Amino acid sequence: MAARAGVSIASASRVLNGVGGSPETVRKVREAAAEVGYVPNAIARSLQSQRTELVALAVEDIGNPVYVEMMRAIESVVADSGRQLLVHATGGRIDNETALLRRLANRYVDGMIVSPIRVTADHLTALQDSPVPVVVVGQLAEDAPVDNVRTDSRRGIALAVDHLVATGRRRIGFVNGPLDTVPGAARDAGFRTALAAHGIVLDENLVEVGDFQYAAGRDATERLLARAEPDALVCANDLIAVGALHALLARGRQVPTDVALVGMDDTELARMMFPQLSSVSLGSAERGRRAAELLLQRIADPSLPPRRAQVAPSLAVRASSAPATHVPAPREEVTS
Repeated sequence: MAARAGVSIASASRVLNGVGGSPETVRKVREAAAEVGYVPNAIARSLQSQRTELVALAVEDIGNPVYVEMMRAIESVVADSGRQLLVHATGGRIDNETALLRRLANRYVDGMIVSPIRVTADHLTALQDSPVPVVVVGQLAEDAPVDNVRTDSRRGIALAVDHLVATGRRRIGFVNGPLDTVPGAARDAGFRTALAAHGIVLDENLVEVGDFQYAAGRDATERLLARAEPDALVCANDLIAVGALHALLARGRQVPTDVALVGMDDTELARMMFPQLSSVSLGSAERGRRAAELLLQRIADPSLPPRRAQVAPSLAVRASSAPATHVPAPREEVTS
């Protein structure tokens, strides 16, 4: 190929390996490569450079809209760097996540972003022992030796409760995910603290726990409604909130006239429902973008100290939580 291009073997090698050369040399080598049908050997190049040009993302459920938004943001940043993104669904299983982290010893990727819903001692050990950079999206201890992007679920729940109290609601229920998860525990604590800040005594009958999925959210809401009469519901994510909406409508409850409803994550689902769901944004796309940027910086300079990035929550108010004092005017009956 070098002879066909009329350049030295060293010059052709530099161009083919992306190191560069003069514009004329690059043109000649690329034309020669096209003529002979040359395809770069990615495996050989990765062995030589010790880089795979691949980055991994590990999340609980790739079908969850919050992870879809995060993945899109990460993929955009990663693609701009010339790398590709591999996505793993862990099912929230600790053994799956720690196994993935330990497989990094094989260096099949240049780095990984992981968003665990449970954080154990095994996670921390695997993170510390990882031979390639890892960024965690989620809550970690301040002294964890790893780059970390987080938000404040407790503050997000407080925004939802503050809004509902301001609209006149007092019997506010909460449909949560598992309490043994980081988000479940944080959101439960945030809900209880927010009610207390408004002087509202918590009725445990208004609290129900399920899973972070649509069907579990609907079932949990049905259990809550079978024993209590809330005038508002806060849900730990939008999938739960959609399940809650359907459970309420199935029981003949009007949203928001009878029961106001607020979700969390502010995904596309919230805007697709009728009525559209009020929801607390935890900045999924922004967290993904920042995690990807931290990872690429870490790959370029492994000596950097652990960094922390914080994304603030915000509340998007929509039709599902209109003020309780708003009552539609009765229709005038037409008599003949």
